[in-house]
Amino acid sequence: MSVAPERAVAGRLSFLDRYLAVWILAAMALGLGLGRIVPGLGDALAQVTVTGVSLPIALGLLVMMYPVLAKVRYDRIDTVTRDHRLLLPSLLLNWIVGPALMFALAWLLLPDLPAYRTGLIIVGLARCIAMVIIWNDLARGDREAAAVLVALNSVFQVIAFSALGWFYLSVLPGWLGLEQAGLDVSVWEIARSVLIFLGVPLVAGCLTRRIGEKVRGRTWYEAELIPRLGPFALYGLLFTIVVLFALQGDAITSQPLDVVRIALPLLVYFAIMWAGSMGVGRAVGLDHPRATTLAFTAAGNNFELAIAVAIATFGATSGQALAGVVGPLIEVPVLIGLVHVALYARRFFTTAPLPLTEEDPAHA
Repeated sequence: MSVAPERAVAGRLSFLDRYLAVWILAAMALGLGLGRIVPGLGDALAQVTVTGVSLPIALGLLVMMYPVLAKVRYDRIDTVTRDHRLLLPSLLLNWIVGPALMFALAWLLLPDLPAYRTGLIIVGLARCIAMVIIWNDLARGDREAAAVLVALNSVFQVIAFSALGWFYLSVLPGWLGLEQAGLDVSVWEIARSVLIFLGVPLVAGCLTRRIGEKVRGRTWYEAELIPRLGPFALYGLLFTIVVLFALQGDAITSQPLDVVRIALPLLVYFAIMWAGSMGVGRAVGLDHPRATTLAFTAAGNNFELAIAVAIATFGATSGQALAGVVGPLIEVPVLIGLVHVALYARRFFTTAPLPLTEEDPAHA
């Protein structure tokens, strides 16, 4: 089968985009090296925090997300909200399958390491609202669908995170005769994290498009402004990765075997969630862009929130916090690899969604 579409896509990529995997690995190595060789760097970076997350990381996330959210065609969002074949599987995968799968993997693969196990369960509860946007964009996913699904995750995160933490760390282990743990985090702490890491760049991106199109027109906005803003998403991503890994470089490099133990369930989780979600998308008749969005929003996790909750509840040097920090160490290279898998997978999808029935709400 021809690979011309993939070559065409690669040919349109900028130098930075084309070698993104190299830059990401270099950023990870730089961060780990700085955290290891510069005394007190991690403590200095962590002194100023926003919702328990280092201020430099918060700034990097905002810079990373703003250009992508400025690309979203907000006038098309209503076509996404009517598509129940996308919304219902997303809610099921994110809030039932994802947390349950991480709970099962944590207990199966880390039965003797309760702190790491608890940290991974917390990671499974924190559904992605940040980096997933850029992975989706790189994989040619549906931007409007990503904006809607991320917004839904944000609302459910505020409502359900504490209750799910109580259920998976205390109630369900009790029913199964397993060791129980507690999670002390307020709804306001979660809401504040969501408002900062999603709300600020979302409002900024929406206003940028509205004002830009009103003043200069859509043609200028799409052809002139967006190409200028676009590279800043990758600059923000690379900066965030350097700072994130510098914060915990010493902990990660000094406990390599623990990192390997934590990494195994994460690798299994990402593989199952991404491939399963992509398969669900194809099975229900989504086109490739929306199936890609479904897969990345289901497989990604909000490590910023998970780390903040673990630090606030168990302490910065706890095993729970280390498990949260190892998350992006595994997620970043795995999901950038899955970006390429997603581009390749286009050949297995029809060019348009399967025909809707008259009863399908998306047909309305």
